[in-house]
This record gives sequence, C-alpha cells and structure tokens, in this order.
Amino acid sequence: MSTSLFNRIVNINNLEKAYRLSRKGKNKFNKEAMIFSQNETYNLRKLQQELLTGNYEFGEYNKFYVYEPKERLIHAPQYKDKLVQLAVNNVIKHIYQRCFIYDSYACIDNKGTHKAVDRVSYFMRKANWQYGKDAFIIKLDIKKFFYSIDRSILKKIIPKRIHCKRTLELLFDVIDSADRISPVGLPLGNLLSQLFANVYMNEFDQYCKRKLSIKYYVRYADDVIAILPNKEKALEILDLMKVFLKEKLALETHDEKTRIFPIRQGVNAYGFKIHKTHRLLRNDSKRKIKRKTKRMRISLREGRMTKEKCEQILNSWYGHAMHGNSYNFVNRLIERNDYIYRDHKDRLKVDLNKV
Repeated sequence: MSTSLFNRIVNINNLEKAYRLSRKGKNKFNKEAMIFSQNETYNLRKLQQELLTGNYEFGEYNKFYVYEPKERLIHAPQYKDKLVQLAVNNVIKHIYQRCFIYDSYACIDNKGTHKAVDRVSYFMRKANWQYGKDAFIIKLDIKKFFYSIDRSILKKIIPKRIHCKRTLELLFDVIDSADRISPVGLPLGNLLSQLFANVYMNEFDQYCKRKLSIKYYVRYADDVIAILPNKEKALEILDLMKVFLKEKLALETHDEKTRIFPIRQGVNAYGFKIHKTHRLLRNDSKRKIKRKTKRMRISLREGRMTKEKCEQILNSWYGHAMHGNSYNFVNRLIERNDYIYRDHKDRLKVDLNKV
C-alpha cells in the first residue's frame, strides 16, 4: 500500500512549516515551545525520525478551563504532539475539504462565521422569493457535540478518503489518545478534532443534500440551518435528520435549541439575529460587551490591563459587530463609555485620561 501521503506529512519541510505555525501568537512563549526552540533543527529531525521509525507516541494531555463563550474543560496536547497534528493537518485538510459541501463553514480555509451568516441571509431571501410566507426554518443543534462523537464510527469514516496505511495508523493514534479522557468524544484542545468533527458531520451534510434534497442548508460545526417550503415539510425533514444522527452517528439533538419557526421571525445563529433584509447583534452579545466595557474601565484604572490589550479586545468585537446592522448600537456604547472613541481610521481607541 502506498505511503506517499505519510511521506508528505513527515517531510522535513512540512514539519518546519508546522513549527512556524506553532510559533505564531502567544503560544511561542509556552514553556515546552521555548525548550523545543532552543535546538529546533535537532528536535525537528528527532521528531521526524520517531515518526519514520514508528517510535512516535502521543503524550499526555494538559488540562485547563476556558470561560468564553462558556465554561469548558480543554485537553491540550503537549507541544511535540501539537507539531505532529499541525503537520498532519497541513496535508490531509486538502483531501477532505474537496469532499465537503460548499455550505460547511467551520474551521475551513476562507470560511468562518461571517460567511455563514452571509449565506444564511442570502438563502432566506431566495427561499422567501421561492416559497413565500409559508417558508419555515429548521434550526438544529447537537447535544454536547464534541463530547459525543463516537470514535469507532469516526475510524470507519476516515478510510473512505485516506488509503495510506501509515497515515491511518497515525490518525488513529491521535484519536485513540482520547481513551485516556473518556470512552466517547474528541478533546477540544486537539487541532485535529476540528477536522475530524467536519469529517464526521460531512456524513450528515451529504445525507441532507443528496438524500433529503435540502436546497437551502448551512452548517457551522454542530449548528445547522435549513429552510423548507412549509411547516409540514420542515417537521418531516427534522424527524428524518434526528433519525439519521441517532442511528448513523450516535448523536442526539439539543431539545431546547432544536426547533422550527416561520422565516418571518428571523433566526438566531452564528452570533447574529439574521433576517432576510438585515442582521442584528444578538442580545446576549450586547449584554456581554456592555459588561466588558465597564470591567475594562476599572481594570485600566487599577493597572490590571494595558491600553493595547483593551483596544485589541474592543476592535476584535467591533470587527464582528460591523458585519451586522450595529452602527447605532456602537455609537450608544461609545457615548456611555466616554473613554472609548473612534480614530480617523475607524478603529476603537482608549483615552486613558478619561478612565
């Protein structure tokens, strides 16, 4: 069996590319990363040899919590294992992205939440023109998605596209490392978990597009939006979706977040309340930034936050907000927090004299 794919993964140029990617942002100050970088050429060659000789073993996970957008336990791989996953992802993502449907938007090159929002908005206009006021939206959310992925099912799906034995062994080693955490699910901290999730849910995407013939369908991770001609058809399709998820992928839908409703109501998805003609920031997003601007003012005053960090947070949120019809809300936010202002380049800045 060909090992050309595995050879591309362990090629020293690909490992060096993975190393450069790993050094972006604050991760370069990670203790393991700093130790590795002290003799990067030797360490990369050593890692390559471990992979080539079959002596590579996936290490233990580092555990920590994150609290945005909600509290979650993260299991992050050790630095060496992160490099291997980056190297694998560099190569195999191109194989899988070719087989994903166009309207899958999570963790795919040149996609993302804002393009998903654009697509939903476009589909709502098209569906309204085609189906009229009878159109209904399905909003489907999967319960504890990453924690519920059946690894045995995943390991049956992956060989449909990957035929290189040594690459499969390496991928299965990454997947099986999750046995140390729980009997089901994928670790949220693993880089390849994002790709594996898309590979897993691509089975559902193909079913919805090819078997159910849903014309207006968008998925971002485990959040699915579909628009159907009427209520009866929406109910029928939703039932078929639930059966497929349960029987083929061992997944359950989130009862409170999965429902159908008329298209005229708009849909809360991907950070916005999306309508046919416009989109608004979700109310919880507005509440969060209001609370955050108050806390940041206090943190700046007490010296617990730098001006640069505050401006970075504000402009990250501002960039998101400007994808919706949020101009008036942003203006009111600035008026209520006089230490924030727009500069001539339309960036949010902080005046420390007013803190």
